[in-house]
Amino acid sequence: MELLKEIAHISGKPGLYRILKPTRTGVIVETIDEKKGRTVVGANARVSVLKEISVYSDNEEGSKPLPDIFAAIREKHGEKVEVDTKNASEADLREFLGEVFPEFDREKVYASDIRKMISWYNLLSQYLPEAFETTEESSEEETAA
Repeated sequence: MELLKEIAHISGKPGLYRILKPTRTGVIVETIDEKKGRTVVGANARVSVLKEISVYSDNEEGSKPLPDIFAAIREKHGEKVEVDTKNASEADLREFLGEVFPEFDREKVYASDIRKMISWYNLLSQYLPEAFETTEESSEEETAA
C-alpha cells in the first residue's frame, strides 16, 4: 500500500487524485478515473494523502491507519464493496465498518466518512488495483527473507 502516499483527496473536489509533482504554486494532480484529467491545485487547497489518514478507534491506540482498513476490506469483501453508498442507511454503513474494524469510535466516525471510505476503496480497486497488490508482494518478500 506504499502507492497510497501518492494518492490524495482534495477537499471540495470529488474523487481521488494522484500527486504527480510539485510546482511553485502548488502541485500537479491527475484524476484516478478513465479520463486521467490533470490540473494544478494551489497551495491553499486542503490536500489529504490517503496514507496519512486514520480512523478513530475506541482502543488505546486511538486510531487505525486507512491503509490497514482498506486491507481488511479487501480481505473480507474482495475487489468491490457492494454497499450502495447513496441509499444505504447510517446503520448499514456502521454495520459495514463494524465488520472490518469493530473497534471504530461510533461517536467520532460519521456516516459520511464511511461513505467516502467505501467510494475511495472502490475507485482504487477499479482504477488502481496495484495499490493493493504491493502490500501482498511486500509481505511475501518479508516472509521469504
